Amino acid sequence: MEQRERVLIVSVQTTQTDEDFAYANQELAQLVDTAMGEVVATVTQKRESISGRTLVGKGKVEEISHLADELDVDLVVFYQSLTGSMVKNLNETINCRIIDRVQLILDIFAMRARSKEGKLQVQLAQLNYLLPRLSGQREGLSRQGGGIGTRGPGETRLETDRRYIRKQIQDIEEQLEQIKKHRERSREKRKSSNGFQLGLIGYTNAGKSTILNQLTQAGAYQMDQLFATLDPLTRQVDLFPNFEVTLTDTVGFIQELPTTLIHAFESTLEESADVDLLVHVVDASNAQFSLHEKTVTDLVNDLEMQEIPMLTVYNKTDLIAGEFQPNLYPSIQISAVNDADIERLKEFLKEQVKTQMTYYEEWLEVTETKELNQLQQRTLVESLNYDEEKNQYCVKGYRK
Repeated sequence: MEQRERVLIVSVQTTQTDEDFAYANQELAQLVDTAMGEVVATVTQKRESISGRTLVGKGKVEEISHLADELDVDLVVFYQSLTGSMVKNLNETINCRIIDRVQLILDIFAMRARSKEGKLQVQLAQLNYLLPRLSGQREGLSRQGGGIGTRGPGETRLETDRRYIRKQIQDIEEQLEQIKKHRERSREKRKSSNGFQLGLIGYTNAGKSTILNQLTQAGAYQMDQLFATLDPLTRQVDLFPNFEVTLTDTVGFIQELPTTLIHAFESTLEESADVDLLVHVVDASNAQFSLHEKTVTDLVNDLEMQEIPMLTVYNKTDLIAGEFQPNLYPSIQISAVNDADIERLKEFLKEQVKTQMTYYEEWLEVTETKELNQLQQRTLVESLNYDEEKNQYCVKGYRK
């Protein structure tokens, strides 16, 4: 079994409540665990504002340094973003590698990316994030031999000059542009099929991939981990006999997500930007579920997707102790590991899909076989009956 790196995490409390601050630290520890690290100590400080030189106060830097030596720490991870000069100043006292939460998340992205596009998006995000921080990173390079925060291009690209890195960024952007055009063609093809598209969104680890697998037998990677999914996955879900409904899984959102990271998985979010209905999955068993909801809805607004109708699936109800009160409607409460709940979810989705479509009733002559075929192929036909007296077909259903 691979030996985990020993990690010390550091965070500064400024305006957060004690509860929110404690949760932020817990989530940072989860990120470290996902990146195959082991948190051996946590250092916190309450300040009116962060220090522009070292983020934390001078005494705290000394404390971190002593703890790192005493506990044989491999890596120090700061919750707040660090500038290049901050890293340089901290490295004057702290004798081990230093990264921040953004680099940690990017590192997890580098682990999770499977597709060519996903890997390129992560590389682009890493290079864009590290370019303005080169001066501070050079200090730490001499003492790093791989590990958390160095996956992807980080460990080799930094040893070269800025011009080379900018060239790399340009090359990656050109490759991504080609992939984007190909994806747009695929998306247009899907849209022209007259089917209905659902997009799964939600806070990381809410259970989106589990729901996708239960509804579609997609075989998506599902684990109790942060950012288990990075690459978009679209599969057909069997809701109606002769009407295509697709479901796209996306990467999980997380609070205080920097712009760098939003761009890192732009592709998976773009897959959701053109859907007909957003399926927002919430981990109802998490004490901070209201914060998770706000994070997701705020990001939906930032991405200008607020016009897309949204329903909410409150998941993991089997893990709730006591009463649960939903905040968002329309919504349903389920456990994705319960087959009966998945059947209830299917019925709920069917009704919600219909609410986004227009009901119609048409009478067709028996000779109008072409028109009848088009209705069956392009709309959701609920009933098709032949009326002997009129010698006509009565078609009832829904169309987009």
